[in-house]
Amino acid sequence: MKKLLLFFGLIIAAASGDAQAYTPPATIPPYRIFTTDSVYVTPANLKKHKPVMIIYFAPDCSHCRHLMEEMKPKMKEFRNIQVVMVTFVNPENQFRALKDFYKDFQLKKYPNFTVGTEGYTYLVQRYFMVRTTPYIAIYDKNFKMTQGYDKPPAIEQLIAAVKKVE
Repeated sequence: MKKLLLFFGLIIAAASGDAQAYTPPATIPPYRIFTTDSVYVTPANLKKHKPVMIIYFAPDCSHCRHLMEEMKPKMKEFRNIQVVMVTFVNPENQFRALKDFYKDFQLKKYPNFTVGTEGYTYLVQRYFMVRTTPYIAIYDKNFKMTQGYDKPPAIEQLIAAVKKVE
């Protein structure tokens, strides 16, 4: 009897391990970010019926910077999608790093890019269960999630995902 209980206990434990895989909600997170222009924006600021890409990043993350280096020569491929870049830096004492990131990648040239911090609310980070940066989520024109990346994909794969929702 003990062996039978142990056997069923192991089956239940194995099954619950698979049940722990996280699937983010299909809608855009209810973010409130403080932008490099010193204003707060929310999803209400998004243009209706236009796809969205959310990138959760850190200004000092080497993978995030590498993603931006790969995106930079191909920015025209991202012109038809609203890109919201969200980080977690404290606006009071780490905001300089965010502004430097914005300047380094000349994001001011791209009006479809919004870059800001959620501060220490971690709402977006928890929403996507971000463990490493960058995290990328792509939404169609109805703001329904079509693709999520825990790790940055090859740039051509990212462009293909964006083209699917245009």
